[in-house]
Amino acid sequence: MSERSELTLADGVRLHVETSGPADAPVTVVLLHGWCLDRRTWHHQSKALEQVDARVVAYDARGHGRSSPTRLRSATLAQLGDDLAEVLREYAPAGPIVLVGHSLGGMTIMEFADSYPQEFAGRVAGLVFVSTTAEGATHTCYGLPTTITPVLRAAEEAGAGLLARLGAWRPHNAMLPVLRPTVRWLLFGDDYEPGDLEVTMSAFGRASLRSIGGFRASVGAQHRLDTLAALGDVPAAALVGDRDRLTPPPCAESIAGALAGTELTVFEGAGHMLMMERPAEVSAALLAVVDRAAKSTPSRAPAPARRTGYDQAA
Repeated sequence: MSERSELTLADGVRLHVETSGPADAPVTVVLLHGWCLDRRTWHHQSKALEQVDARVVAYDARGHGRSSPTRLRSATLAQLGDDLAEVLREYAPAGPIVLVGHSLGGMTIMEFADSYPQEFAGRVAGLVFVSTTAEGATHTCYGLPTTITPVLRAAEEAGAGLLARLGAWRPHNAMLPVLRPTVRWLLFGDDYEPGDLEVTMSAFGRASLRSIGGFRASVGAQHRLDTLAALGDVPAAALVGDRDRLTPPPCAESIAGALAGTELTVFEGAGHMLMMERPAEVSAALLAVVDRAAKSTPSRAPAPARRTGYDQAA
């Protein structure tokens, strides 16, 4: 049975956290969801992880799902990396960890690795990157001709800036049916279960407008290939669909090229919500990394070290 709790971060933001599995399991798996989504998007993989001896931690990022809103100045990937560090210290203080990130969640992992290299090296025994990127918006063309990408990107950035200033309001329920066709086209490929689209729309409806718009600048600007290259031979998987309109295959290819030991898999006909569109295959790749991590013995984690300039008053 899963347990739900709240973690109050250093700046007062409350994270909604769900844990399952034995506390003394040989490995802890942390699931990080994507932008404008929540922890429920991992429901297929959460069920698959019940088959193995693992502790599972899944949480809603600040400003998403059931977690409390974030201030605009804290709607950054750097802050999400700090949040992940706090979650690990509270819910996985010892033993090997497998970090699993979809989209924004994968970028959060990279920020944690960049800001807390000693903690990362001492604890992380496996990585799974699903439909994510280490190069910001470099490869994003929304599945449309690249000639119009600059125009679309400028419009998106302007719209994000407007949404970010609208505060902690969430999309009105009346708007969700209107947005549904766009979300379906942008996030899904050829095949998907209607229930998974419903979960995605529900998660989108829980994200604050500040989060929908506020994280855009940080997401577009991130470049962490050098960070990945410095991690060494960590067991890792990079998974992507060839119909992904937000983080297309070149994103996963560059991750695999930078991070030694990464197994790259491209799924035909799949879009951005890969863990829902190809649940069995993504779960199999995850369980393979977890198995390798459970057999590893990372060194004891060093004492936590805060990022310089951590925004206590965010």
